[in-house]
Amino acid sequence: MRKTATIALVAILTVAAGPSYAAGCLKGAAVGGVGGHFVGKGHAVAGAAVGCVIGHHRAKVEARKQAQDQAAQPVPKK
Repeated sequence: MRKTATIALVAILTVAAGPSYAAGCLKGAAVGGVGGHFVGKGHAVAGAAVGCVIGHHRAKVEARKQAQDQAAQPVPKK
């Protein structure tokens, strides 16, 4: 029952967030969920939530860095 509820909650949150806001969230949630599972009973959901937040933050930082690198490249002359 608990596993089904967790899967349903993750699916609802994924759909509600939308693809543009979920960058890095799914990967972070998977890693956090597995880590939380191994830490102790009942920590998988908390690990998934924290992993989602951290994964989203890291994806946002990486996207900002790529945008800055792309803006810093010189424009080739024709």
